[in-house]
Amino acid sequence: MSSENPSLPPPDSARPAPAPSAWRRPSAFIAAAALALLGWQWLETRGRVADMQEDLARRLADSDTVAKESRALAKQAQENLQDLQGKVGALEARFSESQGQQVALEAMYQEFSRSRDDRLLAEVEQAIVIAAQQLQLAGNVQAALFALQTAEARLGSVDRPHWLPLRKAISGDLDALKALPQVDAASVALKLESLIGRLDTLPLAFEAKPRAEATKADEPPPSWARRLWLDFWTEFSQLVRVERMDRPDPALLAPSNAVFLRENLKLRLMNARLALLSRDGNTFREDVRISADWLARYFDVKNAGVGAARDDLAELQKTPVGVDLPNLQASLTALHSLQSVPERRIDAPAPDKPVAAPAKKN
Repeated sequence: MSSENPSLPPPDSARPAPAPSAWRRPSAFIAAAALALLGWQWLETRGRVADMQEDLARRLADSDTVAKESRALAKQAQENLQDLQGKVGALEARFSESQGQQVALEAMYQEFSRSRDDRLLAEVEQAIVIAAQQLQLAGNVQAALFALQTAEARLGSVDRPHWLPLRKAISGDLDALKALPQVDAASVALKLESLIGRLDTLPLAFEAKPRAEATKADEPPPSWARRLWLDFWTEFSQLVRVERMDRPDPALLAPSNAVFLRENLKLRLMNARLALLSRDGNTFREDVRISADWLARYFDVKNAGVGAARDDLAELQKTPVGVDLPNLQASLTALHSLQSVPERRIDAPAPDKPVAAPAKKN
């Protein structure tokens, strides 16, 4: 067994192999590559960061500019909004004013329409009253017809459906007046006046004289013997008068009584004229009958004037005086019922008032 000296170097076989170089190791190479890659990435990252910083700065500058422009636009929009709000307020005030004027005009129009209808109804009432007065006081059917036709024309000029009852009543009164017998009171009164004026020229019956024998103009003059006979006959015929009497003997009246007869007959005819104007048919017909009897009894009926007077009196006796005239009460009742009911006032609803949007505050 040999002892070993620790101070002596070991033999070559026992020496360890020398360590290889660091650059020859794969780990060193990998570490170097990693360091190079890291360095390149760092440089690239730094470049990118710088680019990003520049881009960010540029974008920040652009955003700042945009923000300034946006603030300017917002301020301008705010000013425009305030201006528009002022204009909307002015338009709203004008709209409210125009709406009030429209309501006032509508009220005025309705008031004017009602006053126009009232005036028209007043005119119609006046026409109906005039027609009634003409019938009651004067018995003038023609004037009443004209007044009612005027009232009907005035009602027909305005389209009012609720006036139909009044128009029907007036139409009924018009038909009633047209159905009445037409009496021309003026012509009848004129005929009576003409008879009164002719009475003084009418001969009385006891004043009648025999008619002279008419001689023809183409006959030759009679001989002296015939002339003697004619003179004798004329004188004899004045002493004796032979007539055929188909009625009682005419009353013999003194000249003063004849005057009274004519005056009384005039009074009878004047009374008949007054009865005509007052529509007293019985008195009118009685006076005309008595006048006709006096003419036939006291006047010469063979006279042409007396015959014409008798014919006139016979015609006057047939005149329908004193017929019952309508009083137009239906028209007056319909008019008063229409005036007593006030018309309903229909106002148009006012449009909704627009509400302005509230102004935005900064």
